[in-house]
Amino acid sequence: MEDNILLVLEESSEKMSKAIEHFDKEIGKIRAGKANPKMLEDVKIDYYGAMTPLSQVSNINTPDPRTITIQPWDKKTISVIEKAIMAANLGMNPDNNGEIIRIIVPPLTEERRRDLVKQVKKIGEETKIAVRNIRREAIEDLKKLKKDGLPEDLEKDAEEEAQKITDKSIKRIDEILDKKEKDILTV
Repeated sequence: MEDNILLVLEESSEKMSKAIEHFDKEIGKIRAGKANPKMLEDVKIDYYGAMTPLSQVSNINTPDPRTITIQPWDKKTISVIEKAIMAANLGMNPDNNGEIIRIIVPPLTEERRRDLVKQVKKIGEETKIAVRNIRREAIEDLKKLKKDGLPEDLEKDAEEEAQKITDKSIKRIDEILDKKEKDILTV
């Protein structure tokens, strides 16, 4: 019976960790005024008939805080890469010299920074809701175990543990949010 409690708590903890990882990945794509290769993570190109992530057909670097360079391994793909970046609607204009593509990341306006902060907070709130739903599911599973003969005091202890895991996860989300907010608002 106690093995079942541990299983429920471990599963919940793992799901919460995955939710936080997903959150961190999603807000990593939101640009904070500095060039970051993650900005191009979702860009895919038609590479000999297959939609392929940009990172699998080129080297992506940030030589300085305002520039992203893309060096394709196959020079014939330069125009395809350029079109894919334009189609991705990232608000950036690629410039190619025949061998390398440069993207100058424009500085963010104050209004755009505030919009990005709102967007990040919205994603953070959605992640917190997901974490709370995971806790709710864990508590429901514990109540089922109680019906199957789990002593009430063990169930209450397990619920408290589920709450501690949830609190820790929410705290981690807030830490990531604060860091990203500072990053966005820093000029």
